[in-house]
Amino acid sequence: MQSRAFKCAIDDGKCSFYKADNAIFGKVGRLASEEVTLQLIKSKCILVLLYGLMACPLNKSQLSSLHFVMNIFLMKLFSTSNMEIITYCREQFNFELPSVILAQHTSLFFAKLCFVIATTKRHSLMKDLFAAFVLFIFCVATVSR
Repeated sequence: MQSRAFKCAIDDGKCSFYKADNAIFGKVGRLASEEVTLQLIKSKCILVLLYGLMACPLNKSQLSSLHFVMNIFLMKLFSTSNMEIITYCREQFNFELPSVILAQHTSLFFAKLCFVIATTKRHSLMKDLFAAFVLFIFCVATVSR
């Protein structure tokens, strides 16, 4: 297969998010408050949605697709299709969009990776080349967002 750019598949993550989301709704239903449901989703489902994506550059359409998944969940939770209400509720409950969470996780991922590179004692030249490569990938990933 030939391609001009590297592209990550996010469909499996979205499918897994929907499964986890539906499992939580199936267990707690409307008995739990919105705050409890959001906390469960934050702690269980968001990580499923974003698993492995911190090492991959995503384009705008993929980020929009992740935002759509999140907005659909919030529409179901708050029983509305009004995006102004969804945005207001997201802000009030401090529920970040996937792109914000992914940016935080990506910077943490590369910080840890650079620390591992810096603390490696063997093969100084390889360590320097790998560190330069990692920084280059980080810059490309940051610019593409």
